[in-house]
Amino acid sequence: VQLQASGGGLVQAGGSLRLSCSFSGRAFSSLALGWFRQAPEKAREFVAAISRSGDSTYYRDSVKGRFTISRDNAREVVYLQMTSLKPEDSAVYYCTALRYYRDDAPSPPYDQWGQGTQVTVSS
Repeated sequence: VQLQASGGGLVQAGGSLRLSCSFSGRAFSSLALGWFRQAPEKAREFVAAISRSGDSTYYRDSVKGRFTISRDNAREVVYLQMTSLKPEDSAVYYCTALRYYRDDAPSPPYDQWGQGTQVTVSS
């Protein structure tokens, strides 16, 4: 699976960004998908997950109500709409395929990470 995230940038606190990620190399609709992020000197952390059909989503507590994950199976793209951004959201964001989807806890990713996209939120 090849992954390519885009859409990051510099935004002021309270602003919005929409990240996109294109997949190739495996049937897109067969994969649960997710977004992770990694801030400097911190471990990579789960952000959001979406089921194969797109009917179910799950978020880390700190982004609930602000971020929305979605997917377009026809275009083979997954999105992360981010609103009300905070400085603590600053990180490199990665998209990935998930080993399986769960709606009660962070879903485990495959160990495949494409090029991430930098999000910087200024205060």
